[in-house]
Amino acid sequence: MKGGRRSSGGRAIYVLGYLLITLLAAVVVYVLFSLFFRTDTERMLRREIRMYERIYPELAERAEMTRDAVAALQHKDNEIYERIFHTDAPGIDPMGRLSFLHAGDTIPDSMLNDYAARKADSLLLTAAGVDAVFREIFAALADSSLTRPPMLLPLENVSYPQTGASIGSRLDPFYKAYVWHEGLDFIVDRGTPVYATAAGVVSSSGSSKKSGSTVEITHEGGYVSVYAHLESRSVRRGQRVEAGQQIGTVGMSGRSFAPHLHYELHLNGRTLDPVNYFFGSVTPAEYANMLYMSVNTEQSMD
Repeated sequence: MKGGRRSSGGRAIYVLGYLLITLLAAVVVYVLFSLFFRTDTERMLRREIRMYERIYPELAERAEMTRDAVAALQHKDNEIYERIFHTDAPGIDPMGRLSFLHAGDTIPDSMLNDYAARKADSLLLTAAGVDAVFREIFAALADSSLTRPPMLLPLENVSYPQTGASIGSRLDPFYKAYVWHEGLDFIVDRGTPVYATAAGVVSSSGSSKKSGSTVEITHEGGYVSVYAHLESRSVRRGQRVEAGQQIGTVGMSGRSFAPHLHYELHLNGRTLDPVNYFFGSVTPAEYANMLYMSVNTEQSMD
């Protein structure tokens, strides 16, 4: 019995030793194989690692720039919300808050209602002011004693691309320096008919070295209109003319860079901007474009 137990114990130790040696041999073989042999997957993974090592610094720099840009946008967003809604902007990551289910609703209804009410009151006040101005205009137009300024266009079928520089400091085409320009230029073809912008009396019809052939009309209320650089004149001094009556044709007489009409408007010796009086002769969109052209055209034509 004792001999049998020794024999069984010896066999168990032998088996265990054999398994241990086999396991150690397998580990050694795997280590040697790993050191000297590479699978396709391992080679691919090593290439990817080397690639990531090269681009990581650039990615880190881009990530830093992105964080700075997001921080700047968040700062601007907070400023906008503070000015309009008097509160901070919603968080960038609403999931990071415990109350993420309500993160989009950061502005109380009472604040929105107050803001809408203030905005509505402001719009109502503005509308009331505009309405009052229109009432004054309609009342003035209904007054038969009202003296209206010259408001017709001096040319037919003129559009905003033909509108040149108006009064102000403009670039002289001859001296290439900024000088004061006292009228509004219309760039049209030579020979285009020119019409009186209101009824009046021709106070001057002559020619000068600077303005060329010129007609000046005196109107009621102290208004005076001037039409310069004409090619021809069809009225004489002291003649009574009606609104819309032809008084000459467009030319480039005098000191003129190209054919155009130089139109001036004065009131009791004070120079007015003619473009401000054409709103009743064109559509609102055309008038807005004429205003833009007259202000932004830097060079005059005379």
